[in-house]
Amino acid sequence: MGITISGMTGRGSIRHNNRTFTAANVDKRRSDQNVIFCQEDLKEVYHRLFDEALAAYNSKKKKSRDKIPDYYEHIRQSKQEKLFHEAVFQFGNMDTMGTETEMAGYAASMLTEFAESFQERNPHLIVFNSVMHMDEATPHLHIDFVPIATEQKRGLSTRVSMKQALKQEGFVSQGRNYTEWQAWMEREKQVMADIAQERGFEIDHLGGGRRHLDLPAYREAAHRLETVQEQILDAEQEVESLMEERKALQGSVRLLKAVDKAWTDLNTIQPEKGL
Repeated sequence: MGITISGMTGRGSIRHNNRTFTAANVDKRRSDQNVIFCQEDLKEVYHRLFDEALAAYNSKKKKSRDKIPDYYEHIRQSKQEKLFHEAVFQFGNMDTMGTETEMAGYAASMLTEFAESFQERNPHLIVFNSVMHMDEATPHLHIDFVPIATEQKRGLSTRVSMKQALKQEGFVSQGRNYTEWQAWMEREKQVMADIAQERGFEIDHLGGGRRHLDLPAYREAAHRLETVQEQILDAEQEVESLMEERKALQGSVRLLKAVDKAWTDLNTIQPEKGL
Protein backbone atom coordinates (compact mmCIF):
# COMPACT_ATOMS: atom_id res chain seq x y z
CA MET A 1 0.00 0.00 0.00
CA GLY A 2 1.30 3.44 -0.89
CA ILE A 3 0.95 6.31 1.56
CA THR A 4 1.99 9.93 1.68
CA ILE A 5 4.10 11.58 4.35
CA SER A 6 3.42 15.11 5.52
CA GLY A 7 5.37 17.48 7.71
CA MET A 8 5.11 21.22 8.17
CA THR A 9 6.03 23.93 10.62
CA GLY A 10 4.05 26.93 11.73
CA ARG A 11 2.42 28.70 14.62
CA GLY A 12 1.28 26.54 17.47
CA SER A 13 -1.82 26.70 19.63
CA ILE A 14 -1.13 24.86 22.87
CA ARG A 15 -4.71 25.24 24.06
CA HIS A 16 -5.97 23.69 20.84
CA ASN A 17 -3.41 20.88 20.98
CA ASN A 18 -4.28 20.05 24.58
CA ARG A 19 -8.01 20.45 23.91
CA THR A 20 -8.42 23.28 26.40
CA PHE A 21 -10.03 24.94 23.42
CA THR A 22 -11.96 22.67 21.04
CA ALA A 23 -12.27 23.63 17.38
CA ALA A 24 -15.28 22.79 15.23
CA ASN A 25 -13.44 20.03 13.32
CA VAL A 26 -12.82 17.99 16.47
CA ASP A 27 -14.89 14.87 17.17
CA LYS A 28 -15.19 14.98 20.96
CA ARG A 29 -16.32 11.35 21.02
CA ARG A 30 -12.77 10.30 20.09
CA SER A 31 -10.83 12.84 22.15
CA ASP A 32 -10.12 10.24 24.83
CA GLN A 33 -8.06 8.38 22.20
CA ASN A 34 -5.59 11.27 21.91
CA VAL A 35 -2.12 10.50 23.24
CA ILE A 36 -0.04 12.94 25.29
CA PHE A 37 3.68 12.20 25.03
CA CYS A 38 4.87 15.34 26.78
CA GLN A 39 3.10 18.23 28.48
CA GLU A 40 5.07 20.82 30.45
CA ASP A 41 4.44 24.44 31.37
CA LEU A 42 6.38 26.66 28.96
CA LYS A 43 7.40 29.21 31.60
CA GLU A 44 8.78 26.47 33.84
CA VAL A 45 10.71 25.07 30.89
CA TYR A 46 12.23 28.50 30.28
CA HIS A 47 13.34 28.71 33.91
CA ARG A 48 14.92 25.26 33.68
CA LEU A 49 16.71 25.98 30.41
CA PHE A 50 17.84 29.57 30.82
CA ASP A 51 17.95 30.70 34.47
CA GLU A 52 21.60 29.74 34.95
CA ALA A 53 22.73 31.42 31.72
CA LEU A 54 20.56 34.47 32.50
CA ALA A 55 22.12 34.89 35.94
CA ALA A 56 25.61 34.68 34.44
CA TYR A 57 24.68 37.23 31.77
CA ASN A 58 23.17 39.69 34.24
CA SER A 59 26.15 39.39 36.61
CA LYS A 60 28.34 40.95 33.92
CA LYS A 61 26.05 43.96 33.48
CA LYS A 62 26.66 46.93 35.76
CA LYS A 63 23.61 48.95 34.75
CA SER A 64 20.15 47.68 35.57
CA ARG A 65 18.83 48.80 32.20
CA ASP A 66 21.22 46.39 30.47
CA LYS A 67 20.01 43.39 32.47
CA ILE A 68 17.25 41.01 31.41
CA PRO A 69 14.84 40.52 34.33
CA ASP A 70 12.75 37.79 32.70
CA TYR A 71 14.01 35.83 29.69
CA TYR A 72 10.55 34.45 28.88
CA GLU A 73 9.15 37.98 28.57
CA HIS A 74 12.28 39.08 26.73
CA ILE A 75 11.70 36.49 24.00
CA ARG A 76 7.93 36.98 24.01
CA GLN A 77 8.46 40.62 23.05
CA SER A 78 11.27 39.86 20.61
CA LYS A 79 10.82 40.51 16.90
CA GLN A 80 13.61 38.09 15.96
CA GLU A 81 12.70 34.94 17.90
CA LYS A 82 9.54 33.11 19.00
CA LEU A 83 8.84 31.57 22.39
CA PHE A 84 8.44 28.19 20.72
CA HIS A 85 7.95 26.51 17.37
CA GLU A 86 5.58 23.78 16.28
CA ALA A 87 5.90 20.98 13.75
CA VAL A 88 3.00 18.81 12.61
CA PHE A 89 3.53 15.33 11.13
CA GLN A 90 1.12 12.92 9.47
CA PHE A 91 1.19 9.53 7.75
CA GLY A 92 -1.31 9.11 4.92
CA ASN A 93 -4.50 11.10 4.52
CA MET A 94 -8.19 10.85 5.32
CA ASP A 95 -8.73 8.23 2.61
CA THR A 96 -5.76 5.97 3.32
CA MET A 97 -5.33 6.33 7.09
CA GLY A 98 -8.30 8.35 8.30
CA THR A 99 -9.32 8.02 11.93
CA GLU A 100 -12.44 6.12 10.90
CA THR A 101 -10.55 3.60 8.75
CA GLU A 102 -9.01 0.31 9.84
CA MET A 103 -5.56 1.74 9.00
CA ALA A 104 -5.76 4.42 11.70
CA GLY A 105 -4.04 2.09 14.15
CA TYR A 106 -1.03 1.78 11.86
CA ALA A 107 -0.80 5.57 11.60
CA ALA A 108 -0.97 5.89 15.38
CA SER A 109 1.72 3.25 15.87
CA MET A 110 4.10 4.94 13.40
CA LEU A 111 3.48 8.40 14.86
CA THR A 112 4.17 7.01 18.32
CA GLU A 113 7.55 5.62 17.24
CA PHE A 114 8.39 8.92 15.56
CA ALA A 115 7.34 10.99 18.59
CA GLU A 116 9.27 8.87 21.07
CA SER A 117 12.51 9.20 19.09
CA PHE A 118 12.17 12.91 18.29
CA GLN A 119 13.93 14.35 21.35
CA GLU A 120 16.94 12.04 21.12
CA ARG A 121 17.28 12.92 17.45
CA ASN A 122 16.94 16.66 18.13
CA PRO A 123 18.89 17.56 21.29
CA HIS A 124 18.70 21.30 20.56
CA LEU A 125 14.92 21.33 20.07
CA ILE A 126 13.57 20.95 23.59
CA VAL A 127 10.11 19.41 23.44
CA PHE A 128 7.64 20.68 26.05
CA ASN A 129 4.37 19.62 24.43
CA SER A 130 3.79 16.63 22.18
CA VAL A 131 0.30 15.33 21.40
CA MET A 132 -1.15 12.88 18.88
CA HIS A 133 -4.68 13.73 17.79
CA MET A 134 -7.03 10.87 17.00
CA ASP A 135 -10.18 13.00 17.07
CA GLU A 136 -9.81 14.78 13.74
CA ALA A 137 -10.00 13.48 10.15
CA THR A 138 -6.53 11.87 10.11
CA PRO A 139 -4.19 10.90 12.98
CA HIS A 140 -1.44 13.49 13.27
CA LEU A 141 1.22 14.63 15.69
CA HIS A 142 1.84 18.12 17.11
CA ILE A 143 5.33 18.67 18.52
CA ASP A 144 6.03 22.01 20.22
CA PHE A 145 9.60 22.82 21.15
CA VAL A 146 12.01 25.53 22.27
CA PRO A 147 15.11 25.79 20.03
CA ILE A 148 18.23 26.33 22.12
CA ALA A 149 21.75 27.25 21.06
CA THR A 150 24.53 26.51 23.54
CA GLU A 151 28.08 27.85 24.09
CA GLN A 152 27.19 31.18 22.51
CA LYS A 153 29.61 34.13 22.62
CA ARG A 154 26.98 36.85 22.19
CA GLY A 155 24.09 37.33 24.60
CA LEU A 156 23.27 34.45 26.90
CA SER A 157 25.59 31.46 26.63
CA THR A 158 22.46 29.33 26.23
CA ARG A 159 19.75 31.18 24.36
CA VAL A 160 16.77 30.83 22.04
CA SER A 161 17.81 30.67 18.39
CA MET A 162 16.20 28.49 15.76
CA LYS A 163 18.93 29.14 13.22
CA GLN A 164 21.78 28.36 15.62
CA ALA A 165 19.97 25.37 17.12
CA LEU A 166 19.61 23.75 13.71
CA LYS A 167 23.18 24.68 12.82
CA GLN A 168 24.41 22.90 15.95
CA GLU A 169 22.44 19.86 14.82
CA GLY A 170 24.28 19.96 11.51
CA PHE A 171 21.80 21.74 9.24
CA VAL A 172 23.22 24.62 7.21
CA SER A 173 21.36 26.98 4.91
CA GLN A 174 22.25 26.96 1.23
CA GLY A 175 20.34 30.15 0.54
CA ARG A 176 16.67 31.03 0.25
CA ASN A 177 15.95 27.99 -1.88
CA TYR A 178 17.16 25.56 0.76
CA THR A 179 17.12 26.79 4.35
CA GLU A 180 18.06 25.05 7.59
CA TRP A 181 14.35 24.51 8.17
CA GLN A 182 13.93 22.71 4.86
CA ALA A 183 17.01 20.56 5.39
CA TRP A 184 15.80 19.61 8.86
CA MET A 185 12.26 18.83 7.71
CA GLU A 186 13.62 16.70 4.86
CA ARG A 187 15.58 14.65 7.41
CA GLU A 188 12.51 14.25 9.64
CA LYS A 189 10.40 13.09 6.69
CA GLN A 190 13.07 10.57 5.80
CA VAL A 191 12.85 9.20 9.34
CA MET A 192 9.09 8.89 8.84
CA ALA A 193 9.65 7.13 5.52
CA ASP A 194 11.99 4.63 7.17
CA ILE A 195 9.42 3.90 9.88
CA ALA A 196 6.68 3.35 7.29
CA GLN A 197 8.83 1.18 5.03
CA GLU A 198 9.83 -1.02 7.97
CA ARG A 199 6.13 -1.83 8.28
CA GLY A 200 5.79 -2.67 4.60
CA PHE A 201 4.30 0.59 3.32
CA GLU A 202 5.43 2.21 0.09
CA ILE A 203 6.00 5.97 0.04
CA ASP A 204 4.14 7.72 -2.75
CA HIS A 205 6.04 10.96 -2.17
CA LEU A 206 7.49 12.99 0.69
CA GLY A 207 5.58 16.10 1.65
CA GLY A 208 2.09 17.38 1.15
CA GLY A 209 2.46 18.61 -2.43
CA ARG A 210 1.57 16.87 -5.67
CA ARG A 211 4.23 14.82 -7.38
CA HIS A 212 3.67 16.40 -10.81
CA LEU A 213 4.33 19.94 -9.57
CA ASP A 214 7.80 21.23 -10.32
CA LEU A 215 9.82 22.58 -7.38
CA PRO A 216 8.93 26.30 -7.69
CA ALA A 217 5.24 25.44 -8.13
CA TYR A 218 5.37 23.07 -5.17
CA ARG A 219 6.96 25.73 -2.98
CA GLU A 220 4.29 28.21 -4.01
CA ALA A 221 1.52 25.70 -3.23
CA ALA A 222 3.13 24.82 0.10
CA HIS A 223 3.41 28.51 0.95
CA ARG A 224 -0.28 29.06 0.19
CA LEU A 225 -1.20 26.05 2.32
CA GLU A 226 0.90 27.29 5.24
CA THR A 227 -0.65 30.76 4.93
CA VAL A 228 -4.16 29.32 5.10
CA GLN A 229 -3.25 27.10 8.06
CA GLU A 230 -1.73 30.06 9.89
CA GLN A 231 -4.90 32.05 9.23
CA ILE A 232 -6.93 29.20 10.73
CA LEU A 233 -4.70 29.15 13.81
CA ASP A 234 -4.92 32.94 14.09
CA ALA A 235 -8.71 32.69 13.96
CA GLU A 236 -8.72 29.96 16.62
CA GLN A 237 -6.43 32.01 18.84
CA GLU A 238 -8.64 35.07 18.35
CA VAL A 239 -11.66 33.03 19.40
CA GLU A 240 -9.72 31.85 22.47
CA SER A 241 -8.85 35.45 23.30
CA LEU A 242 -12.46 36.57 22.90
CA MET A 243 -13.60 33.73 25.14
CA GLU A 244 -11.11 34.81 27.80
CA GLU A 245 -12.30 38.42 27.48
CA ARG A 246 -15.88 37.22 27.81
CA LYS A 247 -15.00 35.35 31.01
CA ALA A 248 -13.25 38.44 32.36
CA LEU A 249 -16.26 40.64 31.51
CA GLN A 250 -18.62 38.15 33.13
CA GLY A 251 -16.48 38.32 36.24
CA SER A 252 -16.60 42.12 36.18
CA VAL A 253 -20.39 42.06 35.77
CA ARG A 254 -20.72 39.73 38.76
CA LEU A 255 -18.47 42.01 40.79
CA LEU A 256 -20.49 45.10 39.84
CA LYS A 257 -23.71 43.33 40.77
CA ALA A 258 -22.22 42.37 44.12
CA VAL A 259 -21.11 45.96 44.76
CA ASP A 260 -24.53 47.27 43.74
CA LYS A 261 -26.21 44.80 46.09
CA ALA A 262 -23.87 45.83 48.90
CA TRP A 263 -24.78 49.50 48.38
CA THR A 264 -28.46 48.59 48.30
CA ASP A 265 -28.08 46.67 51.55
CA LEU A 266 -26.26 49.59 53.16
CA ASN A 267 -28.93 52.04 52.07
CA THR A 268 -31.64 49.88 53.65
CA ILE A 269 -29.88 49.90 56.99
CA GLN A 270 -31.23 52.77 59.10
CA PRO A 271 -28.98 54.08 61.87
CA GLU A 272 -30.46 53.79 65.34
CA LYS A 273 -31.81 56.96 66.86
CA GLY A 274 -29.41 58.71 69.14
CA LEU A 275 -26.32 57.58 67.20
